[in-house]
Amino acid sequence: MAHAHAHTVKRYRGLMDWLTTVDHKKIGILYLIAGGLFFLIGGLEAILIRIQLWKPLNDFVSADTYNELLTMHGTTMIFLAAMPMLFALMNAVIPLQIGARDVAFPFLNSLGFWTFFFGGVLLNVSWFTGGAPDAGWTSYVPLASPAFSDDYGVDYYVIGLQIAGIGTLIGGINFLVTIINMRAPGMTFMRMPMFTWAIFVTSALILFAFPALTVGLVALMFDRLFEANFFNVANGGNTVLWEHIFWIFGHPEVYILILPAFGVISEVVSTFSRKRLFGYSSMVFATVLIGFLGFMVWAHHMFTTGLGPVANALFSIATMLIAVPTGIKIFNWLFTMWGGSIKFTSANLFAVGFVPTFVMGGVTGVMLAAAPADFQYHDSYFVVAHFHYVIVGGLILGIFAGLHYWWPKMFGKMLNEGLGKLTFWTFYIGFHMTFFIQHFLGLMGMPRRIYTYLDGLGFNGMNLISTIGSLLMGLGTIFFIINIIVTAISGKKASNDPWEDGRTLEWTIPSPAPEYNFKQTPLVRGYDAYWKEKMDGNKEMMPAEPLGPIHMPSPSILPLFMSIGLFIAGFGFMYHNYAIGGAGLAITFLCMLIRSLKDDHGFHIEPEELEDKGVRA
Repeated sequence: MAHAHAHTVKRYRGLMDWLTTVDHKKIGILYLIAGGLFFLIGGLEAILIRIQLWKPLNDFVSADTYNELLTMHGTTMIFLAAMPMLFALMNAVIPLQIGARDVAFPFLNSLGFWTFFFGGVLLNVSWFTGGAPDAGWTSYVPLASPAFSDDYGVDYYVIGLQIAGIGTLIGGINFLVTIINMRAPGMTFMRMPMFTWAIFVTSALILFAFPALTVGLVALMFDRLFEANFFNVANGGNTVLWEHIFWIFGHPEVYILILPAFGVISEVVSTFSRKRLFGYSSMVFATVLIGFLGFMVWAHHMFTTGLGPVANALFSIATMLIAVPTGIKIFNWLFTMWGGSIKFTSANLFAVGFVPTFVMGGVTGVMLAAAPADFQYHDSYFVVAHFHYVIVGGLILGIFAGLHYWWPKMFGKMLNEGLGKLTFWTFYIGFHMTFFIQHFLGLMGMPRRIYTYLDGLGFNGMNLISTIGSLLMGLGTIFFIINIIVTAISGKKASNDPWEDGRTLEWTIPSPAPEYNFKQTPLVRGYDAYWKEKMDGNKEMMPAEPLGPIHMPSPSILPLFMSIGLFIAGFGFMYHNYAIGGAGLAITFLCMLIRSLKDDHGFHIEPEELEDKGVRA
C-alpha cells in the first residue's frame, strides 16, 4: 500500500514514542537531554580536576585517576556534550528556518542520535570496568599504544568514538542534503538565515573532517587489537603520523563547534536589536572562508614536533589569516547592535557576553600562531586558557544563548528570565575567574596535564582563584537546571512569536511546532522572511501551495537496535570475544536488511485532520 492515512500508522505513546521517533523536533530534544547529561558528567570531571589543583602537593586524587579525569573531561566535553547540544539546536531549528516539514532523511537522523548515544555510553562504561582512557583527549601515540597503555582504557576511547562518530557523520550529511534540497520556494541561498548558513558550512566541514578521525581511530584500533604497526616506530611505523591525522580532523573540529555558535549569535543579536544583521553577505562569505581556512592550519598544533621553518611559517600565516573573516564577524555584530533598540534578555546577555570573550580567545590564538612564541607557550596553561576561551567562552555561551532563545519554540514555554540572568552572571563571572588567570599561570611556567605542583612556585593563589571560579560555573549550570524544572512545572505558555521581534520562519508557527511543522509551505519573499511580511502589514506568511494532505515518515525502532548491535560488537572485539562481536554486527546488519526489504512509504495527514489539531486555516 503506497500511501496509508495517519490513522492506519501505528502510533506509539510514552517511552515507546521517544524510542521510535524520526521527528526532527523530538530527536533534537533527545540530543539535548543526552548532551546535557554528558555536559554534567564532563563538568563534574572538570571540578574534580580543579579540586586536585587548588593547592600544591594535593592528594585528592591519584596521578592515574587524574590522567583519566583529564582525558575523559576533554573527550566528553568535545565529542559527547558540545557536538550533541549543537545537533539539538540544528534539529530543533533548521527545518523550521528553511520552511521544511522534516529533514531529508528522518530515519538516518534517528540512527545518528542513537549511534552517538551508545558510543558515548560505551566510552563512559570504561570507568566501571577497570580504568578509563588516560592518554589525554588527543590520545597521542606512543602513550596510547599497548606498550604504555596496556589496559582497556584506550580501547574504549577508540571504539566508543568510532561509534559516536558515525552518528555525527550521518548527521552532517543529512543536514547538507536538507539545506540544499528542502528550502521553501523563494528561499535562495542568499536569503537563508545566518544560523542556517553556519550549519550548512559546519555540515560540509563534518563531511570532510570526520573521515580523517575515523581513519586514525581504525589504524590505532588495529595497532591495539591486532598488533598492526601503523604507529609502532620499532616496526617501521610513525608516531607523528597520528598527530597529523588527529589534527587534520581536530582543527576543523574547532570550527565545527564554533561556527554554529556564530550563527546563534547572529540570530539573537539581530532579533534583540530590532535590526537586520549588518553586512549579511559579508557574514556569509566570512563563514565560508573560515570553513575553508580551517583545513589549512592543522600543523599549528605541532610547531614543536620539528616540522622545520618552511612548514612552521606557512601554517603560521594561514592561522593568522583566519583572524580576518573572524574579525569581520565581530565588527558586523557590533554594527548590528549600534543604534539598535536593544533588549537585554537572558539570551541576548549570553550573546553580548560572547563577543568580548571570544575576541580574547582569538587574540591569544594569534599569539599562539607565531611559531617562535608557541615554543614558549606550548604545553603550558596559557594554551589551556586559550582554548577554553574559544570553546567555553565561545561555544558554550553560544549554546546557552541559543537555548534561551529557542526554548519556547522547542517546548512551548518561556524560561524564567530572572533565573536566566542569574545563570548568566554566575556562569560568566565564574568562567573568567577560572580561565583568565590561567594565561598568567602559563606565562609563569605551569605546565598543563600535571596532577600536582610544588609549593613556592607562585602558582598557589592563582590556582585557588581558578578552582573557586570553576565552582561558580557549576553553580550557574545548576541555576539553569532549576530554571528548566521551574519552567516545566509553572512556565508561561509561549505564543508563535514570543519575542515579538522574530524575523525568521520558525516564529510563524505555533510553539511548540506541530508534527508537520507547516500546514502549507510558506512562500519566502526576502531575507528575514517573517520580518518582511510584518513590515508589509501581513500577520502571516503567504502559502506557496494549496491546502492538501501532508506526507510524513513512519516511526521506527530499527535505529535503536542497529546502535545496540554496534555497542555489543564494540565490547566483543575489545575483549577479543569474536562470537559476541560477530553477534553484535549481525544484529546491525539484520536491521539494515529489514530496512531495505520493508519499503517505508510513510503516511499522510489529511487537511481535515489538521483542522482537528486546532491549527488555523
